[in-house]
Amino acid sequence: MSLKARITEDMKTAMKAKDSARLAATRLLLAAIKQREVDERIELGDAAVTAVIEKLVKQRKDSVAQYLAAGRQELADAEQFEIGVLSAYLPEKMGSDEIAAAVAAAVAETGAKGPADMGKLMGALKPRLAGKADMAEVSRLVKAALAG
Repeated sequence: MSLKARITEDMKTAMKAKDSARLAATRLLLAAIKQREVDERIELGDAAVTAVIEKLVKQRKDSVAQYLAAGRQELADAEQFEIGVLSAYLPEKMGSDEIAAAVAAAVAETGAKGPADMGKLMGALKPRLAGKADMAEVSRLVKAALAG
């Protein structure tokens, strides 16, 4: 079953269970997926759907920080709930050791030697790690590998 089909089924389940918060979060996700499909005139695969989910999670995390800074705990809690619902559809995140191993393998493959090769290295890593690893963490480890 595709990720999009799983999300649709979860939306139907939330409707039947009258779980309005979960229903709203899944509808929001499906609307974002549909918007991207309409904009690009394509049917999104699991990798593209994962990218949409990651974008929505990142937006929610930014909102939580802003709500907490403004002293709006109830709004931050609502955003945290949505992060939980959305994160359930993301693949398991890799640990730091796994990311470091992937960076080391990519350095060996590409022959990257210095900071000038960072783009080449990130280009090789992004398709492999997208959705499975925090790309900010990957970038930090790549910089460390190329500096040393």
